[in-house]
Amino acid sequence: MGKLIAIIGRPNVGKSTLFNRITQSRKAIVDPVSGVTRDRHYGNGDWNGKLFNIVDTGGYISGSEDLFEDEIRRQVKIALDECDAVIFLVDGIAGITDLDDVVANLLRKSGKPVYLAVNKIDTPDKAMYTSEFYGLGFGEYFPVSAVNGSGTGELLDAVVASIQADEEDRANALPRITVVGRPNVGKSSFINALTGEERHVVTPIAGTTRDAIHTRYKSFGFDFELVDTAGLRKKSKVKEDLEFYSVMRTITAIEESDVCMLMIDATEGFESQDLNIFSLIVKNHKGLVILVNKWDLVEKNQQTMDFYKEEILKRTAPFKDIPILFVSALTKQRLLKALETAMEVFNNRKFKIASRKLNDYILPIIERNPPPSLKGKYIQIKFVTQLPTYYPVFAFYCNLPQYVKESYQRFLENKLREEYPLSGVPIELFFRKK
Repeated sequence: MGKLIAIIGRPNVGKSTLFNRITQSRKAIVDPVSGVTRDRHYGNGDWNGKLFNIVDTGGYISGSEDLFEDEIRRQVKIALDECDAVIFLVDGIAGITDLDDVVANLLRKSGKPVYLAVNKIDTPDKAMYTSEFYGLGFGEYFPVSAVNGSGTGELLDAVVASIQADEEDRANALPRITVVGRPNVGKSSFINALTGEERHVVTPIAGTTRDAIHTRYKSFGFDFELVDTAGLRKKSKVKEDLEFYSVMRTITAIEESDVCMLMIDATEGFESQDLNIFSLIVKNHKGLVILVNKWDLVEKNQQTMDFYKEEILKRTAPFKDIPILFVSALTKQRLLKALETAMEVFNNRKFKIASRKLNDYILPIIERNPPPSLKGKYIQIKFVTQLPTYYPVFAFYCNLPQYVKESYQRFLENKLREEYPLSGVPIELFFRKK
């Protein structure tokens, strides 16, 4: 992940419809009234195995009476600054308008790769009348229909062909450990304390870190890439344009990481937004360590640490096999332990179990504790294997996979975690027909 594609164009050319088509969602509001998309919508695209992020902008308006004109124009300019490439969408039926020329000039000045897509070309005969779009000066263009999907494959072929510059081979790259959390929990202070450098601006103002910052960390026998991110806020508070992109870059940083250190504020506890970030990490199958920062500010007794752990794990259930460390970026308490734990989780995520050993361990457990029968039918699990994925996935082969209940799946997951080093790693279990 990582490449950000912006769909830009004047209002009512079909940007939201194209966004929905590419992301295979109904996320953006689609309405034939000009200017319905007032804000940006963010999603993921996947084409021929190439992943990218995509943003749908409000229509670019110039010289209109629309009250939102300045706001939409500002959003488009920021989208243009932040993105790696642009799909410039125009209306093939209406032809080139003055506004299209205005947008084209803006795009040419940006120096970003531009893919011109001529929309509403849903039949071959309409494509014959689109040659005027060469006049916009972007060379080859793509006749498409966002509504029925025709031509979008060729457009995406061209877009993803350019997505290779930063697609390193993650298997051979340095481990990537990303520090994530709400704004102002101490992420930048933590990294400054580790590196001994004031590379990150630290102020008490939430949201100072606007983008993900990468640091090569090579000390105390460690060698990995450490990534500091902007804080993730609740969506209702994301009002600034730049903050929207900070959230997007943070999501991208999570998607590109091997292990996430989720930092929470000890003085505030595990809040709902911490749970949202936790869910995003688990959904992306990333390794996880929870850091309770500002531990030096908490009044404690012998039970305090256990109480905190218990409260956090109640919120993260059913995934409870998570290392939780109590740290202080200010006093440098347990910082190296945090790195050691993150590297342990990195290795746990790559851990592979030979099928013979796996079956020798788990099949006798299944025999002693078989899945409960359903509607008089007995489930027989005959074989299990770990799939060759970049995080632990196990396939259980049985006669009636559809009848295996979630509670029994959790039982098997817990048994795997008891035996093997899988702490901090989300795992998946699949049940397949033998």
